[in-house]
Amino acid sequence: MYDKNNVFAKIARNEIPRNAIVENDYALSFNDINPLFEKHVLVIPKGEYENILEFTSKASAEEQAGFWACFKETAEKLGINQNFNVLANAGADAPFVKQSVFHFHLHLVSGAKKTELNKVLKEICD
Repeated sequence: MYDKNNVFAKIARNEIPRNAIVENDYALSFNDINPLFEKHVLVIPKGEYENILEFTSKASAEEQAGFWACFKETAEKLGINQNFNVLANAGADAPFVKQSVFHFHLHLVSGAKKTELNKVLKEICD
């Protein structure tokens, strides 16, 4: 069940200060507070969706188009057009990286790794 008080829900409602990179009626992007790469951005829908499967099955076509427009504009604004990764985690027991905030979000990462990346990955993967 979706938790309306999760941190991303509060960010989406502008209850927590954020420095949006891109924002439209349906989504927004902002820098990750614990970046693992030179560029590490989160893109979230403003609607209440726990994971990518819920978003793609329940969000309206307009919401989905707005989300992907935000994603694309974010990448363009940051000059990310190649050599990047997009990650979506789903579930507290996901096999690679466990989802810690149960509001659908994509990690858009590019550029140099932070030196502590291997340590962080070990912590969040175990």
